[in-house]
Amino acid sequence: MLILAINPGSTSTKVAVYDDAKPLLLRTIRHSAEELSGFSEVTDQFEFRKQIVINELRQMDIPFEFDAVIGRGGLAKPVSGGVYEINQQMLDDTKAAIHKHACDLGCLIAYEIARDIPGCRSFIADPGVVDELNDYARISGSPLMPRICIWHALNQRAIAQRFANEIGKRYEDLNLIVCHLGGGISIAAHAHGRAVDANNALDGEGPFSPERAGSLPAADLIRLCFSGRFTEEQLLKRIAGQAGLTAHLGTNDMREIERRISDGDEHARLIVDAMIYHTAKHIAAESAVLCG
Repeated sequence: MLILAINPGSTSTKVAVYDDAKPLLLRTIRHSAEELSGFSEVTDQFEFRKQIVINELRQMDIPFEFDAVIGRGGLAKPVSGGVYEINQQMLDDTKAAIHKHACDLGCLIAYEIARDIPGCRSFIADPGVVDELNDYARISGSPLMPRICIWHALNQRAIAQRFANEIGKRYEDLNLIVCHLGGGISIAAHAHGRAVDANNALDGEGPFSPERAGSLPAADLIRLCFSGRFTEEQLLKRIAGQAGLTAHLGTNDMREIERRISDGDEHARLIVDAMIYHTAKHIAAESAVLCG
């Protein structure tokens, strides 16, 4: 089978073409914060991101003769891990979802490209709303706000399965802690093939990241909401999108930040070290879920 895979992330669009398991094309197109700042909503990026995929395929002279197109799953509704064929209900739920992220574009672009290819089907795999939490993990200190997980299920499950293969075991037979480091940072405890605990990496839980605030003091956040300084939309962006390294250092580009640190920027070094510190702390916390 000739398969096109599309993975839109908060800071990149990844495109791959496979002939069965043989890679014919592997591309990562990076997007700066400035490049994406012209889009008020992530869904407004649809045509921009779709055209990037199409241009990359045309540039490499890859014919549009795919048997399947698979996109990164969006934040529509909680599901168990696995592969799902895209249908109209999924498209409608994705467009109407409360949470918004670039991953929402995956199923939309995959469906649109596959629709124009005879015999081609479209799929998603392991969307960010995969929910396999244990009962304890769902309880927070307020019944008004039960814990949910929005995390990097696609990458985490893929890397967990790759690790299992490398050591000659089945993913379903292992207990693992997996950490995804990207525009957002998610950490999950995988118990015998199910992620029984994971942070809500989009809405403000866990360590801060290049674009997200992570866990914040709740009372301070409430006071800020009622201070009159910011609109609801502005505050939401200061949780996800314009938070973390972006808020502290003005960029989400680790390459640029590393250059600053090499040039002697001690403030940049402090902020990055703090991100590493909090990430390590949350990784260690998941060991309690798996009883060490």
